[in-house]
Amino acid sequence: MATTAETLRAYRGPAILSFGFRPFFLGGALWAVIAMAIFVGLLWGGLQLPTAMSPIDWHIHELLYGFLPAIVAGFLLTAVPNWTGRLPVAGTPLALLFAAWLAGRGAVAFSSVIGPVPAAILDLAFLAGLSAVIAREIIAGKNVRNLKVLFLVGLLAVGNAIFHIEIIMQGIAGYGIRFGVGAAIMLIILIGGRIVPSFTRNWLARRKSKPLPVPFNRYDAIAIAVAMNAIASWIAIPESLLTAALAVVAGIVHTVRLVRWKGILSFSEPLVTVLHAGYGFVPLGFLLLGLSIVRPDVLLPSAAIHGWTAGAVGLMTLAVMTRATLGHSGRDLAASPGTVAIYVTAGIGAFARIAAGFDFEPEFMLKLGALGWMLAFGGFCALFAPLLAGTRRTG
Repeated sequence: MATTAETLRAYRGPAILSFGFRPFFLGGALWAVIAMAIFVGLLWGGLQLPTAMSPIDWHIHELLYGFLPAIVAGFLLTAVPNWTGRLPVAGTPLALLFAAWLAGRGAVAFSSVIGPVPAAILDLAFLAGLSAVIAREIIAGKNVRNLKVLFLVGLLAVGNAIFHIEIIMQGIAGYGIRFGVGAAIMLIILIGGRIVPSFTRNWLARRKSKPLPVPFNRYDAIAIAVAMNAIASWIAIPESLLTAALAVVAGIVHTVRLVRWKGILSFSEPLVTVLHAGYGFVPLGFLLLGLSIVRPDVLLPSAAIHGWTAGAVGLMTLAVMTRATLGHSGRDLAASPGTVAIYVTAGIGAFARIAAGFDFEPEFMLKLGALGWMLAFGGFCALFAPLLAGTRRTG
């Protein structure tokens, strides 16, 4: 029987359809740039989009439920074959799944033309299809312990459904936004909590550096529970002092969790350091959320949300995409100057967006935040598109 590597080498279709990370990382990154450029045009350029959503809601939806699910799909479709030992989803099935994602983007953009209900159905089909594919692969590979990843995909699907229902019924989203942001942060807390210390430990061990990151233990389980409670409270009662208190506690607990992973020892390899920097926006977002509830005159709630979305989601997705693309295309796991530049521009964009929430040159900071985001993901496309589309090597 042919090995997975031998079967992949025998594949003769388009390289971009040979592995799940290829179309979804490239498509997701391109959409991150295009969606932000459209939003800038909607706000400042007089652009109009035939969507049933307001410009703000469309912007939020397309980054939470358009861009992010694409990256999650790329990650899971690449990770699941490693967990199960089965061949990766490739060729026509992968093309159909990617087409479902593209159809959702078009449906939401033209939802005032086709109607918000058909648009919602088309958009929700992608996460339903992804869940079915992941479930089939995990069950067929007799790796049921990893079925829990479907819970994470399910959280995004539920949040997306709530978002669409709110738009259809009242024309504005609220719970759907908070649910989506909360699901995104829990994805980072759970998956990042596995890969950040693991990749850091491997890198430090190869250099015989000590101390190594603390392995997952009861503290991590407590930290996850604390974060879940804080996020659940924020979704249900976003302006409550209880939510503020829980958010501050979660911020402190996850700061300690991050310190335990010894990221300070990784500064000589940005490919590792960026994982810690991205996760660092998780506790920062909790602390900003607490401040915005207690002192809304000092900090707008949007700053806390963007600490999580522009900061944690932006940097962690770039970290995962760059590392996975290098590794699966047979390149050295080391960040080039160009790769470092996209990390830096993403970080600048995130801090600029937070600064706008403090009413510090808000219009300039909003534009700088958008520019940083577009340069970061546009830079990823420029640097990594040849690897994603032009080579089949996967080891």
